[in-house]
Amino acid sequence: MGLEKLHPFDAGKWGKVIRFLKEERFLTDADIVEAREATEEDLLVVHTKNYLKRLKWSVVVATITEIPPLLFLPNFLVQRKVLRPLRTQTGGTIMAGKLAVDRGWAINVGGGFHHCSSNKGGGFCAYADITLAIKFLFERVEGISKATIIDLDAHQGNGHERDFLEDRRVYIMDVYNSHIYPGDGHAKRAIRRKVELDWGTEDSEYLQKVELHCEGALNELRPDIIVYNAGTDILDGDPLGGLSISPQGIVKRDEIVFRAAKQRGIPILMVTSGGYQKSTARIIADSILNLRQQGLIRVINTHCVDTLSIM
Repeated sequence: MGLEKLHPFDAGKWGKVIRFLKEERFLTDADIVEAREATEEDLLVVHTKNYLKRLKWSVVVATITEIPPLLFLPNFLVQRKVLRPLRTQTGGTIMAGKLAVDRGWAINVGGGFHHCSSNKGGGFCAYADITLAIKFLFERVEGISKATIIDLDAHQGNGHERDFLEDRRVYIMDVYNSHIYPGDGHAKRAIRRKVELDWGTEDSEYLQKVELHCEGALNELRPDIIVYNAGTDILDGDPLGGLSISPQGIVKRDEIVFRAAKQRGIPILMVTSGGYQKSTARIIADSILNLRQQGLIRVINTHCVDTLSIM
């Protein structure tokens, strides 16, 4: 409805990633399957009934998504135009978790709503897709009892940290700019490997820290699944991230994480999270193509796309 122009996020990012991958012949239309929208029953695996009821108030959604004009719209429109696409991406992350276990890797080109917890949204995040994917795996997939979250978005992942604060089955590594949103001290207690960055951190220092701590985290606890939150808001010039990582640095970062997973034979699920520049779609596509070129991912018959996600 044009409201996306009032928000710093590029709402067309996910579709552009898919288009770029098609142009490079990584995907064809025959490979693409729509993901299922997460149902209320699905969401209640993590979210409280009270929280889901609050999303039926447009003012609540306007606050979470930081799009003030939403509060003037009837909620049925907010549900259809704003929350339904987010529920579909959330369903995509849940489905991608199972595919990662079955096939060794999965990428949801959407998702990564790491500021949302079971009873509170924020930072553009209305549903806790990372928490949901892990809880679904723990409850419904045999042999999955430990998970590691590697959160490399520029912002602290306070949503999933609050959800797993007392859950020792989930090991959280978080690398983020310590000077920006959300600054959630309570949630930080859940981080087992915390790497706080300063303004303007560049490739050399960043990649060295990512590799060192990724290896350390996976050596400290061998999980049954890795959930990798691969935000591109670390890109130099991002209006919200405050870091100075090059496009090549982002591609190398993703390669480091996938290589660490592959060397240990651990399934990995990647979600794309934040990234507030028009160039990020091309970078995500280039990174996925590089993972294939490096032999770290292999296309197996079907990809699952939630209109905007591959798995």
